[in-house]
Amino acid sequence: MRLAALCTLSVLEIDTRFFTGNYPPFASVEATRSAAPPDERTRWTEVLPRTALRGDHRNLFEAASTGVWTHLKLNIYPDGGVARLRAYGTVHRDWSKFVADEAIDLAAALNGGRALACSDEHYGSMRNLLLPGRGASMADGWETRRRREPGYDWVLLRLGTPGRVETVEVDTAHFKGNYPHQVSINAVGLGPDADGDLRSESLYWPVLLEPQLLQADRVVSFSAELRDLGVVSHVRVNIHPDGGLSRVRFLGTPVRPG
Repeated sequence: MRLAALCTLSVLEIDTRFFTGNYPPFASVEATRSAAPPDERTRWTEVLPRTALRGDHRNLFEAASTGVWTHLKLNIYPDGGVARLRAYGTVHRDWSKFVADEAIDLAAALNGGRALACSDEHYGSMRNLLLPGRGASMADGWETRRRREPGYDWVLLRLGTPGRVETVEVDTAHFKGNYPHQVSINAVGLGPDADGDLRSESLYWPVLLEPQLLQADRVVSFSAELRDLGVVSHVRVNIHPDGGLSRVRFLGTPVRPG
């Protein structure tokens, strides 16, 4: 299988759910890095040695290699059924090769963007905000429960690389009676190791975007409304008071290392 992007691996999941008497007793996983599709000459590296599996179970294993990979190969012994193979890790991008002044989505999952924390994700995961394309349904976005107390909901995002944000796109695809009334954004430039608990600190980050009205089932773009904060690495998207978003995109130019 080809990974969605060049990445390192941390956890492998071999899911045998619904396979009770016909799951493979053992499995192993190998990985390679190749620009072309693997063939019989491809050299593979073992990232999970032959390991016992449980039937009808999400089998989770720590990856045994810190390399950067493009493809995985699942081996099962001697045979049987596997529902899903999932790989969890960190996207690896060589930002030094990007063309100067070329605007990209700095927050996209395929560019290494990550959702760190949120106030609530009762109906949909915060990680959906960074996926490619428009959401297939409301379930493919991030949606909070209806608030019955003062305040608003929020999500913290780490950009794939620090950069200068030029345009923000907020997509409410499929959210019609339950989209947020307004959106506002805070942003800051932090060091590469700033992945601790930023929830309280983010309340005091500079304002990138003052509260702006959203529309149902539509992409709304903000450019002239953005404040110039220079290079930022983390953002806090606030929705007032609650509701659902399909995607958020932070279009801008990455800052080359050094």
